Amino acid sequence: QVQLVESGGGLVQAGGSLRLSCAASGRTFSSYAMGWFRQAPGKEREFVAGINWSGGTTSYADSVKGRFTISRDNAKNTVNLQMNSLKPEDTAVYYCAADRIPWRPVVKGIAGEYDYWGQGTQVTVSS
Repeated sequence: QVQLVESGGGLVQAGGSLRLSCAASGRTFSSYAMGWFRQAPGKEREFVAGINWSGGTTSYADSVKGRFTISRDNAKNTVNLQMNSLKPEDTAVYYCAADRIPWRPVVKGIAGEYDYWGQGTQVTVSS
């Protein structure tokens, strides 16, 4: 059983920063790509950022490029999302997810390619 636990969400003013973390257990973390998704009220879940199993390849949604940075620490089984220059439109519940196929060199931006999900953490950006 894979468990993913997010932390670090909260309320921040526009222009501020937050750092989300996701702690993984129950599977060989270092073998799988990881992704961050978000879902705002009334909207579909969308891809935010992803990182492949080695950390050598990352991918970002256009809306967050240059503001968000994803990283991972395979020794600690964690994946992080540093969010800078936050905007009100970044308000959402953020989820981390684990790729369903190990050792993929690329990052997938489709929710169906991820088979384990955390419970989510709320990020609220006030204007």
